[in-house]
Amino acid sequence: MNLISPTRRAQRVFAVVLVCFVVPAVAPMTRRAADTDSTPKKILVAHRGASAYAPEHTIEAYELAIKQGADFVEQDLQVTKDGVLVCLHDESLERTTNVEEMFPDRFTEERVGGATVKRWFVADFTLKEIKQLDAGSWFAPQFKGARVPTFGEAIKLIRGRAGLYPETKAPEVYGRRGFEMERLVLAELKRHGLDRPGADRRTPVIMQSFSAASLRKMRAELKTELPLVLLIGDENKDEWLTPAGLKRAREFARGIGPAKALVNASVVKAARDAGLTITPYTFRSRDSGQFTSVREEMNHFLYTLGADAVFTDNPDEFPRQRLSR
Repeated sequence: MNLISPTRRAQRVFAVVLVCFVVPAVAPMTRRAADTDSTPKKILVAHRGASAYAPEHTIEAYELAIKQGADFVEQDLQVTKDGVLVCLHDESLERTTNVEEMFPDRFTEERVGGATVKRWFVADFTLKEIKQLDAGSWFAPQFKGARVPTFGEAIKLIRGRAGLYPETKAPEVYGRRGFEMERLVLAELKRHGLDRPGADRRTPVIMQSFSAASLRKMRAELKTELPLVLLIGDENKDEWLTPAGLKRAREFARGIGPAKALVNASVVKAARDAGLTITPYTFRSRDSGQFTSVREEMNHFLYTLGADAVFTDNPDEFPRQRLSR
């Protein structure tokens, strides 16, 4: 059990983020000035909340993540038909809600891998309709009745207790539907007074996206000064995980978030050399690879390879200090 109060933890996290992201000259460093040990402080990002134990992107998962000591809670963002940001990983609703039962005829057919599939896209439903959906029963019966939260609801829950780590999901797709996701996100943060670094010392904000264009737009066109993190997976690794690519990323981002399978000592060094922080994803107890536990796996990436932070489904397994052998 983490005995640090939410307020004190959030104050500590902001101090770390201020040094880690806002001061470029020392971006890779996450050590608090008051610390006397030589180990940089590591950051815990709750991936979709405490999603190993509660249905992802629900109030229940976010609340549990905070109780388990999350420094940041992640929000994947989608846009409803009436232009409201909601917290959901997928562009469609069928995996994590009972939309097929509630709106059986409101699907769109797509061809995927030679087969026809039905999809209930978030952008085809109003917020009022989405709020009717059960977002918990798919995970476990005790979560029946959990709802899809709006981004605003997530902010109100988390504020003052942890940081926010929103992601612009499929911004180009929403752009074709007439929504400017980046502007919507920053406007919502502004409504809560969180659109500037240090606006609320208890609630630091870091923006993330797989879309470099989305991050560039926030930095260059919308003039945000919030720290931005470029997510990297198999589909864009060749473009960004090179010295030249990382140098280009540093023009608009303060950190990278690569898939953990792409991370080794040379990648960490290259990110450091480019002045970027590194936050691998995703660490899960059900998939710890060659390691005996997810705690041991996170320990390796944080303290052996030198990552600054990790995204994990299991916040309670996060190693705050290097594990003893």
